Amino acid sequence: MSLTLDRPVTAARTVSPARTSSAAPLDRPATGSATTTTAAAPSSAPAAPATTRPRALPEGTEARGFALYVGIDEVTAAQTGTELGDIVAQIKALVAQIAPAAETHAAVAIAPTGAGGRDVDVVRLALQDPSAVAARRQAAEVEEEPGARGGVVVDISRKRVLLDGEAANLTYKEFELLQYLVLREGRTIERSELIEGLWADGDDEVPNERTIDVHVRRLRAKLGAFEDVVRTVRGAGYRFDRHADVSIRHASTPSPDLF
Repeated sequence: MSLTLDRPVTAARTVSPARTSSAAPLDRPATGSATTTTAAAPSSAPAAPATTRPRALPEGTEARGFALYVGIDEVTAAQTGTELGDIVAQIKALVAQIAPAAETHAAVAIAPTGAGGRDVDVVRLALQDPSAVAARRQAAEVEEEPGARGGVVVDISRKRVLLDGEAANLTYKEFELLQYLVLREGRTIERSELIEGLWADGDDEVPNERTIDVHVRRLRAKLGAFEDVVRTVRGAGYRFDRHADVSIRHASTPSPDLF
């Protein structure tokens, strides 16, 4: 929520002029020395006034003003010898001096006592700044994501594996191997089937069954504490075993590899 701080400006603080330097001007000729005056060559064209490059705006929109968020609480303001209303009054007076035609509106951000975070971030959220609200929503989604606080997430849609919230450094083929087992959860997959299913395109050298064991061993090493999700069925092959701390995230559309 916010409270309006618009109020008539009764007085604005003045800034004291800068002290005059006692140093002699650098362009003053030295006593007794001859000076030569050289006329400046006329410019071929008048200097173009400095312009500010406009920000890129969406098609069909225009800039109509701006918001300035000031993060400072009443106690801090008092310690510096001022108050929020005085700061607002001086800012409004400065705007009136720079751009007399500009309209201003000020609001104070109110937050729960002891709210954490930087003052300016608290202000932006309290006043519903779109980018601040979007960042908070995204942070909340990440916090609520399965596996963000612990466990393992096999994210089929994004081709990644999260271990206690951190992305595992799997190669493309290692992820494909894990995905093949995940999509056939509960079924024991023979080594020959893994070879046919993952190396049938001929892009890579076709491994033998012993090489499959090496691939599985490397995959397990990268899964760390969760290596037992890929279980060896002695004399048969491999199987994916889901635990209570394992989550599977499928794509929004069925995978062509899902039978």
